[in-house]
Amino acid sequence: MPLAADPPVVMPPGEARPVVSDIAARLERLPMSGYQRRIFAIIASAWLVDQIDVALLTFLLGSIVVAFGLSPTEAGQLAAMTFAGQLVGNIIAGTASDRFGRKAVFQVTMVVWGLASLAAAAAWSLPVLMACRFLIGVGVGGEAPVAQAMVSEIVPAPVRGKYIAILEGFWAVGYVLSGAISFFVLPYLGWRWAFVVVGLLALVVLVVRRAMPESPRWLAEAGRHAEAEAVMATMERAVVRATGRPLPPVTPQIAASVAPGAPAPRLSAVATLFAPGYRLRTVMAFGLWFFALIGFFGLNSWIAVLLKERGFSIVGSVGFVTLITLGGIPGFATAALLLERIGRKPTTALFLVCAAAAAYLYGNAAGETWLFVSGFVMQFFMFGMWSCLYAYTPELYPTRARATGAGFASAFGRIGAILGPMIVPVLVRDYGPATAFQVGAGGFLIAAALVLTLGVETRGKVLEAVSH
Repeated sequence: MPLAADPPVVMPPGEARPVVSDIAARLERLPMSGYQRRIFAIIASAWLVDQIDVALLTFLLGSIVVAFGLSPTEAGQLAAMTFAGQLVGNIIAGTASDRFGRKAVFQVTMVVWGLASLAAAAAWSLPVLMACRFLIGVGVGGEAPVAQAMVSEIVPAPVRGKYIAILEGFWAVGYVLSGAISFFVLPYLGWRWAFVVVGLLALVVLVVRRAMPESPRWLAEAGRHAEAEAVMATMERAVVRATGRPLPPVTPQIAASVAPGAPAPRLSAVATLFAPGYRLRTVMAFGLWFFALIGFFGLNSWIAVLLKERGFSIVGSVGFVTLITLGGIPGFATAALLLERIGRKPTTALFLVCAAAAAYLYGNAAGETWLFVSGFVMQFFMFGMWSCLYAYTPELYPTRARATGAGFASAFGRIGAILGPMIVPVLVRDYGPATAFQVGAGGFLIAAALVLTLGVETRGKVLEAVSH
């Protein structure tokens, strides 16, 4: 269908086209269609598989401890290596994505962690396995800020939070699938073959991912105007074909909200995070991720081992964790709904506070029934919390620093994720399992306080309007 009835934004004579505001306004007027959903599905499929790999160690740790004869300290160090790799990947890929583009960096991250997963299956010693888990972390951690930036830049503002929350919800699905793979593979083939299965899945998704376009917002911001126009025109034609209707005109409200104001000093992506307009947002985002992840990974990395200490077998504890993790699926769905209904700040704070309460109850649960109920509720709110983190963070920064901001915030989270698995065994040894869950609950409460005091509301706003 021709686009003659759908003219682009009219720019002043002599002004270069397309400028950033032109591309942003044209993107925002696109109705959500099957075309954007297909792009989203490509990103989400990759996200799903890498979350399976991240969660794998939670279910395999008991078997690996037995296979290599690890002490609790060594097991904690192995668990921490994934998060150390994610920290490095968050920073490197986030900044690289803002400099070199979303698509290329997105491809490289999957190659890194897919090959590292296959290599982990052949690890003959603890140091080798630790190195493989570090590289898995680099690839998976690098993918996170790029995926957040890409989805937030393609999906229109009215449904942006919902789709990023749904993207993060694939973490919960990946967690469940990781448990299912471990449950069926461990008794028959052993822990090494679980890594093989996930590595092969990565190679399959890599082929699918090649169809993803570059972000036209990033191309325009980078000054690659011809490429931005070409991608934008392709997207417009695809949406017209998908909907069967001409595109609506750019509304004056959208055009005004993305129109550039007075020229500002051109800062690097990292410097932008600490510029006066973004400094408090950065403090909030870094603290939010740190305290939320010290609670989440401190509890989840050791939850199967703690169940084993309560009398569950290795396979039985894996099955139990898989079942309670099902609570994360309605959790992320609920978060996706509330993020667009009541806003980013209240939803994020609500899920953090409720996760704290559920973690406290789980740590003090008596009997398997209450252990299951409180664990299910805990996973509901903790996985919903993840949806909030990923929906909220990339909206806080401009296009030139979006992936960098998301990457650095996530990197601070990985510091918490590294500390969590190391702190928990000490607390369990000296004070008992309940204390570990109380400390995790405290981390969630601190994160909620930061959001409520320093956060800004971004619901329904065009990204460029939030940046200004």
